[in-house]
Amino acid sequence: MKRFAFAAVAALLLCCGFFQETAAADSPYHFGFKKSRNGQLPSINEEGFKDILQKNGAIFMGDTTQKELYLTFDNGYENGFTPRILDVLKEKKVPAIFFLTGHYVKDKPELVTRMVTEGHLVGNHSWTHPDMTQISNAQLKEELDKVKQSVTGTTRQKEMAYVRPPRGIFSDRTLAASRAEGYTTVFWSVAYKDWDVNDQKGADYAYRQVMAQLHPGAVILLHSISKDNTEALARIIDDARKQGYEFKSLDQLKRPTY
Repeated sequence: MKRFAFAAVAALLLCCGFFQETAAADSPYHFGFKKSRNGQLPSINEEGFKDILQKNGAIFMGDTTQKELYLTFDNGYENGFTPRILDVLKEKKVPAIFFLTGHYVKDKPELVTRMVTEGHLVGNHSWTHPDMTQISNAQLKEELDKVKQSVTGTTRQKEMAYVRPPRGIFSDRTLAASRAEGYTTVFWSVAYKDWDVNDQKGADYAYRQVMAQLHPGAVILLHSISKDNTEALARIIDDARKQGYEFKSLDQLKRPTY
């Protein structure tokens, strides 16, 4: 009888430990970072999730010993500015990656095709833009598969290697599940509040916000719905190059830094 009681208690403790570990793996985080200022590198040391990003191979920065920049855009919906953004990138010969939602792929297949045709990468931003930590792994897979299948059915890009979690919300579980589907999760190390279309402050403001944060290995997040970003983009590219920076494709990022 004592043996049975001991075994029952041991099983209960193991079970509790399992559920605690599972809960910890699914604790949600909202991606944030200490911004670069005056040439100092940005940091996620105080955010509580650095080890989770490293373990799952997620990208925060590129090689911080090299003056390289990675330009990324989030496209949840089209606000009339992406054609001009693509014009600037083509004129300046700058590669970028566009993270697309299902709505965008369905609504603007001609722009998705143009992105790929002009040498840019298309990444996965989920089909319905959910909080990934609130859905199951099976639902997460479905969200990613639908975007990939739609893009590969529309363009000549047949593989999709990068994902950006909607609203930057993630957990250890969701990063691991995305990685199991063949994706590298891409966060960012340069960003500002550019997504509010009712709070645009002008091209000069956008330019100053981005340029003040530039650093070697920067992954720059811009939202394509921003009029300010669109009008500032050419100047950002030109002046970053004057500082010795080179714009690269994410496929060229060989040494992630945390």
